[in-house]
Amino acid sequence: MSEAPSERPKVPEGQSERVTTRQMEANEKGFVGYETIWEPWQKEAKYEVPKKP
Repeated sequence: MSEAPSERPKVPEGQSERVTTRQMEANEKGFVGYETIWEPWQKEAKYEVPKKP
């Protein structure tokens, strides 16, 4: 039987509505990881101290 290929195929960047996934380079053991970048779901409002009565 043939051996498994020593390199992983390059996977294109995946994009959805709020997530981007990229393939990272293989490490010394041959593990290929994936980087996940999330876009913010909501805006953060600046906190304002309430007025004193």
